[in-house]
Amino acid sequence: MTKRLERLLLAGLLAGASAASHADVSITRGATTIPDGEAQASEDLTIANERLAFSLAVESAPPWGVPRGTLVDLAAVKEGEIDLDRIAFADFIPNNWSSWPNDGKEVEIVEDSPERAVVRIRRNWGEAWVTTSYTLEAGSDRIRLKTELENAGEAPLEAIRSGYTLWPDTGFLFGVPGLGDAKETVAVEALTDRMVAYDRDWVFALHTPYFDRVNYEGQDMYLEHDLAPGESRTFDGWLQVVPEGDLAPVVAFEAERHGDAVGQIAGSLRNDSGEAPQDGLVMVEQDGHPYAWTLAEDGSFAMSLPAGEYRAYATAQGHANSEPVALTVTEGGEQTLDFAGLKGPGTLSLDVRDAETGAPRDARLAILEGQQPPVEFLGKQTFFTELTPAGTAELNLAPGDYRMSVNAGAGFTAGQQELEVSLASGESVQKTLEIERLAEPNNDSWYGADLHHHANILEGTTPPETVVRAQLATDLDLTFISDHDSTANHERFQALSGQRGVPFIPSMEVSASWGHMNPFPIDIAGELQVDPGTDSVQEILAEARRLNAEVIPLNHPFNDYGYLRNLANDSVPGGFATGFDLLELNAEVDNVPTLQTAHNLWDEGSRVFFTAGTDTHDAWNDLTGRIRMMAKVPGELTPRAFARALKDGHGYATQGPLLHPRNGLFGDELRLPEGEAFTWQVDVVAVDGLKEARLIGPGGEVLETVALDGREASLSFTLGEAVEGWVALEVDDQDDETAWSNPLWVEREQPAPYTAAAEG
Repeated sequence: MTKRLERLLLAGLLAGASAASHADVSITRGATTIPDGEAQASEDLTIANERLAFSLAVESAPPWGVPRGTLVDLAAVKEGEIDLDRIAFADFIPNNWSSWPNDGKEVEIVEDSPERAVVRIRRNWGEAWVTTSYTLEAGSDRIRLKTELENAGEAPLEAIRSGYTLWPDTGFLFGVPGLGDAKETVAVEALTDRMVAYDRDWVFALHTPYFDRVNYEGQDMYLEHDLAPGESRTFDGWLQVVPEGDLAPVVAFEAERHGDAVGQIAGSLRNDSGEAPQDGLVMVEQDGHPYAWTLAEDGSFAMSLPAGEYRAYATAQGHANSEPVALTVTEGGEQTLDFAGLKGPGTLSLDVRDAETGAPRDARLAILEGQQPPVEFLGKQTFFTELTPAGTAELNLAPGDYRMSVNAGAGFTAGQQELEVSLASGESVQKTLEIERLAEPNNDSWYGADLHHHANILEGTTPPETVVRAQLATDLDLTFISDHDSTANHERFQALSGQRGVPFIPSMEVSASWGHMNPFPIDIAGELQVDPGTDSVQEILAEARRLNAEVIPLNHPFNDYGYLRNLANDSVPGGFATGFDLLELNAEVDNVPTLQTAHNLWDEGSRVFFTAGTDTHDAWNDLTGRIRMMAKVPGELTPRAFARALKDGHGYATQGPLLHPRNGLFGDELRLPEGEAFTWQVDVVAVDGLKEARLIGPGGEVLETVALDGREASLSFTLGEAVEGWVALEVDDQDDETAWSNPLWVEREQPAPYTAAAEG
C-alpha cells in the first residue's frame, strides 16, 4: 500500500474519531467569520465544523436580487482556520433565474448541538413556498440540503425548472461528466449526478440525484416538472467541501450515495528527470469523457473508483500527457499504476506587429490543436499579449505540435490568423506575427466597445488586467466593465486603461431578479444605494441617474431575468416605467424578440436605440467583443461622448460587418417633401466577406435585399415617396455574422397651401 493511500485512510479514521471527541458543530449569529464573506448583517447565520463553514444571508442582500435567506458563503477549514469564501451563491432556485416575487421568510434553528446543526428557512415564491433545510454534522465534509417546493396557489405551475445551484466567485468549473462544457443541455448522456467548482487548493462539489438537465455548464442542476395546486415536491442534494484540488473524496462520496462496488487505483508519477513534477495528477476518463482526477502529491496518488471500465493518464503543469492506460476496476480490486518519463515544458515567445507600420498589436491566442490542460489550474488554453510591453507574450507549454489562432480584431478589422509551432522539452522558440489591417473604422470617427462585460466580482472569474488585455486584443477602442451591483473594480480599470491611453467606461450591472440594466458612464467607484432585491424599477432608475448615468440600457430584456419578459408576466415591482434609453443585443441570448420590440418602438416614433455586449464572465473561455456597439463620435473620444452618441442613435451593433453611412446618419431625422425620393448611401465592409444587405422599414418589413460579395460595397437605396417613418440596415457577412443599424427617421413635409399672395 502506498504512503498516499495510507494517508487517505488514516485521515478518514481520524475524521471519524474526531467527530466523537472535539469536532463540534457551531451556529453563530452576526457578521460571518468567513474571510471575504458577504453575510455581514446582525441576523445572518454561520454554521461550521472542523472541515467547512457556510453562511446564510438572513438579513444581508444576496446577489442578483434573490430574496434573503439563502447560502452565500462557503469555505473549507484548513488546520483549524477558515479559508476564504469561494462562492457567490449556492442554493435552491424554484424556476431557473426567473423573477422571484417574495414578501417574507421564516427562519428556524431546528437543532443546535455539538453533533449536528439544522437550520430551516421558508420563503414564498409568489404563491408557492420554498422550504430548505441545511444540515451539518460533526466530522462531515458536506452540507445536507433538503427542499420542499409547494404550490399553494390556485393555478398549476407548468414546465418549471427547479433545483440547486453552485455559483463560485473564483476558480474553475468541471461540469457533469459526459455532458462536456455545454451551457444548457438535458442530462441524457450524464455519467453521474454531480458538478464541481475547483482550484488548486479547494474543491466544492454539488451532488443532485434528482436532476434531468443543466444550465451554465452545470452551475444550475435542474429538474423540469409540473406542480398542480396543492402539490409539493422534495429535492435532495449535498454540498461537499474538499480542502485541496482533488476529486478523489468527491468520487468516494458519490459511490457511497449510489451504493456502488468500488476498487482502488494507486501508484506514482515522475518526470523524465525522475522527479515528482509540480501539480502532478492522474486524469480518469470514462466512455471517452473526463470523469475525475486525483492529485499526485510528492509523486504518489491513490483513488477509489466505482467498478467499471476506464482510461487513465498522468499529466502535470507544463508537462506532456502520458500515454493512457486502460483500466478495469473490480469490487475490492487494487491496481498499481506507475507513470514515468513525463516531458517538461518548452517556451514560446511571441511578438505581434502591424504588417504595415511595425507597431505592436494586441492579440488573443488560443490553442486549436495540441495539448490543452485538462484541469485549468495546470494552465490555460487561451492567452493574451501583455499590456506592457504591448504585443508580446511568453507561453510555457507542454512539448508537442500546436496550431493556434491569432485574433487581433479578427472578423472586424483583420482576418483570423493561425500559427503552427513545434516545441521540445526545454526548448525556447521565438516567433514574430504580422497582422494586416483590413478595415479602419476610426478614420471615419467610428469606435467600438463591448458594453456588457464582467471581471472577478460574484460569478465573474477574470481579473481586471486580463479583461483589459482581452478587450484590447479584439481591437475595441474603449474598455468597459459592468460587474454585478459593484464598482469595486472601477479605479483599477481606469488605471490599467490609462497605461495604454484608452478611454474607460465605468458601469455596473444593476441586477434585480426581474431585470438587469447597465447604466453608463457612471461616477467612478460610486456606491449603489438601492436594494435590487426589494426596490421598485422607478427607484432603481432614479439611482442610475443619481450616479450620473448618461444612458440606461435594458440588458437581455427577454431572458428569464429580463425586464420586458417579467413586465409581461406582471412580476416587476413598480410595473411599467419610462426612462430606459437602449435595448441590448446580447451574444448569449436569442435577440429576435429584442429586434421586434425595437421595430415596434420605432413604429411609434420612440427614440430607444441599440446597445450591444457579450456578457462575458470568463475571458479565457468566452470571446470578448464578438458582438460590439459602434458609435460615431466626431472630435475627442470620451466615455460620455460615446454614450451621448448612442443616446442619439448614432450607432449600430455588429458581429463583424462595419457600416459607414455617407448621407443620413443612423439616429438622424430626414425631412423630405411629399412625393420626393432620396438616395441613401452607405458603404459597408466585412473582412470575412460580404453576403447580403437588407433595408428594413416600419413593422420590420424588408423593403429591399441586395446580394453582396467581396469585402467592400457601396450601397444606394432609393427611399421613394411611399417610405415614411424609419428605415434601418442589416448586413450579413459570409459567416452569417450580422450588423444591425439604428433607424434613420424619415418624415414627409406637406407642401405649403396655395395662396394668391404666394403666386404674386
